[in-house]
Amino acid sequence: MSAGDDAATGAVGWLARVYVTPKAGILDPQGKAVQQSLHALGYPEVLDLRLGKYLELTLADVSRESAETRVREMCQRLLANGVIEDFRFELGEA
Repeated sequence: MSAGDDAATGAVGWLARVYVTPKAGILDPQGKAVQQSLHALGYPEVLDLRLGKYLELTLADVSRESAETRVREMCQRLLANGVIEDFRFELGEA
């Protein structure tokens, strides 16, 4: 199916914006290294820095409820390590 087909059928895909961050209390050596580098560059006001991941997923035309369920499953099964990471996502029309 092409983009033209989507427009002709009125089908709407979804854009999921996924944010994965270290859980509170989990050491974040990459974040600490970036924070120290910012201090070295003259930005001492940075008190803490947590480094995470940002992902964008474009989903085919499914219901909003189905898209939310599927993205949550993807995060739980692969995109975030539930032991050390938290995730949240936003879902909008693609």
